[in-house]
Amino acid sequence: MTTSSLSLSLHPSIHEIGHADWNACAGTDNPFTSFAFLSALEDSGCVGGRSGWLAQHVRLRDDAGTTVAVIPCYAKAHSLGEYVFDHAWAQALERIGKQYYPKLQVSVPFTPVPGPRLLTRAGFPFAAPAQALIQICQMLEMSSVHVTFCTEAEAHALAAQGFLLRIGQQFHWHNAGYAGFDDFLDALRAPKRKAIRRERRDAMSSGLTFSTLRGADISTHHWDAFYRFYRSTSDRKWGSPYLKRAFFTLLAERLENAVVMMVAERHGEPIAAALNLLGHDALYGRNWGSDENIPFLHFELCYYRAIDFAIEHKLARVEAGAQGEHKIQRGYLPTTTWSAHWIAHAGLAGAVAGFLEEERSAMHSFMHELGQASPFRRDSAE
Repeated sequence: MTTSSLSLSLHPSIHEIGHADWNACAGTDNPFTSFAFLSALEDSGCVGGRSGWLAQHVRLRDDAGTTVAVIPCYAKAHSLGEYVFDHAWAQALERIGKQYYPKLQVSVPFTPVPGPRLLTRAGFPFAAPAQALIQICQMLEMSSVHVTFCTEAEAHALAAQGFLLRIGQQFHWHNAGYAGFDDFLDALRAPKRKAIRRERRDAMSSGLTFSTLRGADISTHHWDAFYRFYRSTSDRKWGSPYLKRAFFTLLAERLENAVVMMVAERHGEPIAAALNLLGHDALYGRNWGSDENIPFLHFELCYYRAIDFAIEHKLARVEAGAQGEHKIQRGYLPTTTWSAHWIAHAGLAGAVAGFLEEERSAMHSFMHELGQASPFRRDSAE
């Protein structure tokens, strides 16, 4: 296929594009769009097969044959594992006798982490990849294209091509150049500062040993325990886990020191852990689980130790994901996330556009209210 002077191709595996060409476009800032992460999902069987995630990765090449853009893209037979919910849209289209699935999903599977989705070499504009997605959707006779958790710049570029914009919110901690955790606490109002100190003290007095492990320091024993925690958490929340044990082995091998695990042990045996990935300027909290219900252990492993790590390594932020307004009181403030949607059926597109306009207004109001609950001091006298 061609689009303007570019050649467009689809690939059922990221390996057809290759490590060098993919990362030349993806860069190294965000681990989730790296060849290492996405290939680990494929090679472990988390996507493909009967998962309902069939890779249709997009590649754009110029006249010289140079890969100028790639897009992590999947044909979806359902709306699971996306975290931007469109079930009502599917039901609306199916009520009038049309098929919503398959649809085209541009995302990192099972991962609600914001980041680039139209992966381009430096200076290459987003317009061509955006147009290519519409062309693919029409050619494959799919109902829609969904670019989820993209950057704001990508969202506006997609809107210029007719995509509908949707916003959401997550909770991120931002590093104001803190010298240490106590320096961060000094920026909080006194009651919040005291509450966090109490929570950390209580978690640390539980008789557990805490450690932060990276790369090769995370043993098979740790991964086996972590997967047990992950399965337990998944069973409670979603009913079935998306990620397989083999994925974590490949993740450790391919991302090495970008993998950061906060572990709590009792007598040398892991009883809880939180998994993070390290980007260029951020620590991304991913999964957590525990064998024991210990007060404040979740906060210690997932939030406070992540802040410790970010301060020590001079990272700009910690991204703690969606949900959980309790994160605000621990310094993680609401942050806007973006997605963009192109719907082939004109009637459904019009209805969704109206819904999204109302949803954006409600979301802005909601985030404003959340922001009022900030634990940070408003003046130096507090």
